[in-house]
Amino acid sequence: MTTYSPAEAAAQSGFSIDTLRYYEREGILPPIERSAGGRRVYSDGDLWMLGFLRCLRDTGMSIEQLRRYGELSLDDTTMPERVALLEEHAASIRARITELDATLVRVQEKVDWYRGELRRTADTTS
Repeated sequence: MTTYSPAEAAAQSGFSIDTLRYYEREGILPPIERSAGGRRVYSDGDLWMLGFLRCLRDTGMSIEQLRRYGELSLDDTTMPERVALLEEHAASIRARITELDATLVRVQEKVDWYRGELRRTADTTS
C-alpha cells in the first residue's frame, strides 16, 4: 500500500497541512492512520477523499455541510442521507451556474458594446 506524508497529501490535495489537521479534528476527514512514530500517513483512499472534499469546497459547500458529510461517511447505513446532502449541493451548484450564465451574458454584452465603439472610433479616424 502506498502511503503519503502530510506534506505530500497537502501538495496533492491543494489543502494546507493545517487544513488537513483541522479537517481531521472536525470530523470532516476520517481519522488518519499513524506511523509507529505517531506521524500521520495518508493512503490513496484518504487522497481520494481529500480530492472529493476539495471539489465540494471549491463548489461552495460550507464547513458545516462538510462536517455533516464527514460524519455520515463514517457509517455505511447513511447512504440515503449522503445522497440527499449531495443532491442538495448539486442543486445549489446548478443555481449558481444559472446565475453565472446570466452574468456572463451581461458582461459579454458590455464587451461587444466596447468593441463596437472601438470600431466606430477606428472608422472615423481612418
